[in-house]
Amino acid sequence: MHSRLLKALANPKRLEIIQLLRNDCLAVREIERMTGLNQADISQNLQILRQENLVITKRNGKEISYCLAHPNIIKAFDSIHAILVDRKKIKPEHNKRNRVSIPTIIDPVCGMKVSPQQAVFLHRHKRTTYYFCASGCQKVFKKNPEKYVPNN
Repeated sequence: MHSRLLKALANPKRLEIIQLLRNDCLAVREIERMTGLNQADISQNLQILRQENLVITKRNGKEISYCLAHPNIIKAFDSIHAILVDRKKIKPEHNKRNRVSIPTIIDPVCGMKVSPQQAVFLHRHKRTTYYFCASGCQKVFKKNPEKYVPNN
């Protein structure tokens, strides 16, 4: 069971989908917009995550949303992320004494709340770091950053 579960997680796009579902349930069209993947690829990855009981579905009328099946999935995800941060010897942006108050920011493209610690994708533009919920939002931002950067 362990190896099947880890095999399901051993894909960057599935990890990206799990990251997107950490705070909310999302429909395939929302995941498509945020990741830039096509609907067929998203469905295939969601099917693998469903087979391993990592995500569940919720129906709202004709629309089906996907949610994480268990809150411990995020705990595991965050633990692995912490190991990778330590491995790179990068200091997390929050003090260990202040772990309770993790600042959240807004993905400038889609508006999803994300913290610098949770964001997997970032881009520096004009000496400011922008954080993104998924690769699709980062790609859209890079194409036309001025559309998403507030005028100062």
